[in-house]
Amino acid sequence: MRSADAEVFAALGRAFGALGARWYVFGAQAAILYGAVRLTEDVDATVDPGGHSTADIVEALAREGIALRVPDADGFVERTRVLPLVHGPTDVPVDVVLSGPGLEELFFERVRFEEIEGVKVPVASPEDVVTMKILAARPKDIEDALAILTAAGDRLDLGLVEDTLHMLERALDQSDLVPCLHELRGRADRRG
Repeated sequence: MRSADAEVFAALGRAFGALGARWYVFGAQAAILYGAVRLTEDVDATVDPGGHSTADIVEALAREGIALRVPDADGFVERTRVLPLVHGPTDVPVDVVLSGPGLEELFFERVRFEEIEGVKVPVASPEDVVTMKILAARPKDIEDALAILTAAGDRLDLGLVEDTLHMLERALDQSDLVPCLHELRGRADRRG
């Protein structure tokens, strides 16, 4: 019998597969795959809606037992680009982010496929998960980024992470992302 998370991954794969939509897992589930040790109660995924409406996506997910957790999906999605859902058979919360142009295109290009309990799951690359975690900057995200950097060691393409963070700094008029990476890399080296 598969775990609840593997059941959710399989249901997402079927729903998005029926639409022919690209998707990937990110967030805590991806961080755990790449070396973070922590508990999480939800699954975060990004989907490229392509030509599909929000209603099409919600309907495809509902056919796989993944239902909305908010009454006004259109209004919520318009404000946040997030579909808050729950996988009924397992009670696992699922947040699906609707991708847009730009940075998420790069993330889609670098997706890795991981086999999780017999389910082929597209997962954001470890470099992109570190980037996302540094950008989010919550304490648990910084800890996840540190754990991934520590676990990956020299296998992580730090140049790619740094280039992506530089791009984000320019777009967001920030200057703290790359220094955060360097500080975390130093901490990871001292741990390793």
